[in-house]
Amino acid sequence: MKYILVTGGVISGIGKGVIASSIGTILKHCGLHVTSIKIDPYINIDAGTFSPFEHGEVFVLDDGGEVDLDLGNYERFLDVTLHRANNITTGKIYQQVIECERRGDYLGKTVQVVPHITDAIQEWVMNVGKVPVTEDGKEPEVCIIELGGTIGDIEGMPFVEAFRQFQFRVPHESFCCVHVSLVPQPKSTGESKTKPTQASVKELRGSGLSPDLIVCRSEMPIIDEVKQKISNFCHVKPDRVICIHDCTSTYRVPLMLEEQGLIQFIGERLQLNIAIPTRPKKFMWKWRDLADRHDNVRKVVEIALVGKYTQLEDAYASVTKALQHSALFVNRRLNLSYIEATSLEEATKIENPVKYHQAWQILCRSEGVIVPGGFGKRGMEGKIAAVTWCRTTRKPFLGVCLGLQAAVIEFTRNVMNWKEANTTEIDPDTPYPVVVDMPEHNPGQMGGTMRLGKRTTIFHGDSILKKLYGNVGAIDERHRHRYEVNPDFVDKIEKAGLHFVGRDETETRMEIMELPLSTHPYFVATQYHPEYISRPLKPSPPYLGLLLAAVGKLQPYLTNAMSSSTTSEDGENSDEDMVGMLRRNISNISLSAGSAPSTPHLTVKSPTQSQNDAQAPML
Repeated sequence: MKYILVTGGVISGIGKGVIASSIGTILKHCGLHVTSIKIDPYINIDAGTFSPFEHGEVFVLDDGGEVDLDLGNYERFLDVTLHRANNITTGKIYQQVIECERRGDYLGKTVQVVPHITDAIQEWVMNVGKVPVTEDGKEPEVCIIELGGTIGDIEGMPFVEAFRQFQFRVPHESFCCVHVSLVPQPKSTGESKTKPTQASVKELRGSGLSPDLIVCRSEMPIIDEVKQKISNFCHVKPDRVICIHDCTSTYRVPLMLEEQGLIQFIGERLQLNIAIPTRPKKFMWKWRDLADRHDNVRKVVEIALVGKYTQLEDAYASVTKALQHSALFVNRRLNLSYIEATSLEEATKIENPVKYHQAWQILCRSEGVIVPGGFGKRGMEGKIAAVTWCRTTRKPFLGVCLGLQAAVIEFTRNVMNWKEANTTEIDPDTPYPVVVDMPEHNPGQMGGTMRLGKRTTIFHGDSILKKLYGNVGAIDERHRHRYEVNPDFVDKIEKAGLHFVGRDETETRMEIMELPLSTHPYFVATQYHPEYISRPLKPSPPYLGLLLAAVGKLQPYLTNAMSSSTTSEDGENSDEDMVGMLRRNISNISLSAGSAPSTPHLTVKSPTQSQNDAQAPML
């Protein structure tokens, strides 16, 4: 097993996760099996109880693990399926050591950070690194470990010490350290400043770890003289200083690393037989093609996201990525506008009418609307107002998790005339509890008590999503929710025209809700989170349906494209099949070498950026 430790300096959020994922992507294209581990030094057992404002979204794995959003990057880049043990936290390590102490495993010993905590960290890494993460079940050959936070943080010291010991526990050619550091470029001078990187590397070396490769993050490319200076003061060779400047998309990062000799360095340092003089012509062609198409797409699609945590982009990281994947599939550049749900409510019209009308203007201007997941009362009425507008104006709509529950409440209030319909999460005494908490939910324990992980959804009858999934009978998707549609009201709701076309194996939990295509171009909601398993070359079907409907191509796609796709015996499309479909359905893309890159694929707008007020529609 080969281990690559990725550390960060100067500031957090510098891009360690993307760098680690990109290194893994390159090694995977070299024919190696790669796995990833993310270390978060906080004391929480997992990310499940975090507010999205703390660390962004909570990413959910197949086994129900609630983990850091960086594991989502690993899965998307490497196309692997990770496990909850691939996310290490200080809380997990201390919990394990304390349980061992209570069992008497350390009987007679004084339990200390060194050696007990550091040994537990090393053993965890070695054990998890061997767990297969690909469908072929082969043991990984390379384990990439990202150490969260910044070198010098007090909470990360036990992990740094553990890896200081670990580098002598394994052969020298089996461990290397990659340090990601910021090289600021003040606009007043335009000069690249190396002192922060020098101080960061000094701190790292003072802790007993010497970087084998330094990745410099900067706004603009840095010149060779700056690389030479970093080399002199940080004790690495000049060719082991790599610059990753801001680029048009993260798809460019693996290509930039490969162009600067990463494969040769990794091959020599870890003694892997991957450093060959000439790369095959089609080496990483999928990534190159993806990056080129991303930069050259010209047409725009406007999507509005109505949520509760819109102040922080990372709160909807997977949703944004899934929308990007689907937008690229339909040959569009995504303009994503975030709308704070409370801004659409009548109370805001009184308190802040400018904010209210600006939010409604953005919603009205959009070509499609998504209402993602969330918890709590705040913003619920705003989400319901957005759903009403989408249903009555035939605007393409996708609801996810809480979005499905909001759509059910809206339908029962305004179509079935159950004006007091609500969820028991907000109104426990409602006479029409169309959304209720699940029997297994324990109100006294917050962490890990939701319906989590991969679950099977069975399609009932013909539906839009069934066609988008390739006419399969059942699908497996990831869940994260405490509340569900009340099965006691399902028959009455379906008789009123809202169809639950996907249910769980017991047929008591509603998973997919649709209005017929004859009455609405795309009004779909899912209880599960389809964004978690979206991939750049294999977009999530519900998100793809939203984008197709937004650009007016859903009907042709359902009638023509799906009939031409090939489906494997188990009913799932392979990656090559999806690439073939993508080729057949995307047109008018210029990939000429001389094409100038367009503006970035994702443009985020807030309500305050709207220039003109607009009157909200009558609901």
